[in-house]
Amino acid sequence: MLVVTDHDSKVLARRTFRCKAWDLGSALDWAADRASRAGFAGVTVACEPTGHRWMVLAQLATERGMAFVCVQPALSSWVRKTEDLTTDKTDEKDAVLIARLTAQLRCYLPEPVDESHAAWARLRHLGARREELIAEHVAAVQTIRDLLECVWPAVLETAKHPFRSATWVAALAVVMGRGLGHDAGDLDRTRRLGLARFERAVHVEVLRRGGVRPCLRVVRSLFAALTDGAGVLAHRPAVFERLELTLTDWDDSRSKLTDIEARMVDVLDEPDLTALVTSIDGLSPVGAAAILAQTGDLTRFTSARAVVKHAGLAPRERKSGTFTGRARVIGAGRPQLRVAAWWAVWGCLQTNRVYAARYRHLTSRENNRLTPTQAQTAVAAAILRQLYAVVVQQRAWDPVIAGHGTTRWKETPSTTAA
Repeated sequence: MLVVTDHDSKVLARRTFRCKAWDLGSALDWAADRASRAGFAGVTVACEPTGHRWMVLAQLATERGMAFVCVQPALSSWVRKTEDLTTDKTDEKDAVLIARLTAQLRCYLPEPVDESHAAWARLRHLGARREELIAEHVAAVQTIRDLLECVWPAVLETAKHPFRSATWVAALAVVMGRGLGHDAGDLDRTRRLGLARFERAVHVEVLRRGGVRPCLRVVRSLFAALTDGAGVLAHRPAVFERLELTLTDWDDSRSKLTDIEARMVDVLDEPDLTALVTSIDGLSPVGAAAILAQTGDLTRFTSARAVVKHAGLAPRERKSGTFTGRARVIGAGRPQLRVAAWWAVWGCLQTNRVYAARYRHLTSRENNRLTPTQAQTAVAAAILRQLYAVVVQQRAWDPVIAGHGTTRWKETPSTTAA
């Protein structure tokens, strides 16, 4: 549905086009002709950026010299409800609504679709692929844990953090690889190997996975668990066959994730940003790349606070008369950016003395003391603001400036934030 309106949202023409995205050029030509007949010199194209086809429309508009803007779907949804207090949604109504919001300048300029921003576009797509692989990785871990809790719970007790232990994963792969098809994971067959041969098999598997040597304590504990009879024994053969396949998927997603993260770091090298972003103590190249994959070119933001609002980490106040409510984060914005900033907090609190001191101050001050989660949110917002300053000003991170010109953070060593 395409609607042509004037600045007062008066509909000049409307028409439905049933075509592919790349065939919308004729629709834009039709709109330009109707606007010219009404006495207007040009047309501004506006749409909701749902999916990826808005980029096609943006290129078609650029080729015709038309301005192109986007309207947030959340904003149009909210305005739709405020107009008639209903949730009616039709393409005809939405098209007029988008045009009205654009006339009110309640829109934004998307990232340019041109060759000068090719590196940022590549980083954004690599970041999206990284999120998919992380989801696959986590799903595989949860599947393995849930299935083992049902049929072989004793094996999960053989290591304190089993899925972080390279030895435990290698030993589990050896057990699941004993046999083919429905015979996979035959515990009796593995037990008949003996402890010495089992240790050698695990050692070979650890080396194959890039390790150095196995932890014999974990290997012996897992070998002892082979005789444990707890669990749904009737389902063990079928579950072990499934676990063998899931372990393969897990290994595949981990190797792909490593490759994607290496590519993301390489993209940062193209605009010479790696040294700048990693000057922030505790922020790894992968963590910085994950954040920039969600923000795009930071120079398109007007201020550091705009980046924080884009992530939904800006505090929102509620005051009316003598009433003062609690300030909370707005929660709107880009959720993937919030997640990337949240992940960066953990590394920064471990090694960055400025952020660690800030965290201790927010959680220990007498007035308006914050909870650990609230303090971590404040640190995440600080990381985004200072990353913006580093990238836009092309200046390495300075701990004195980051500490608001003070050096109190030097007085106490960095500690781990619980």
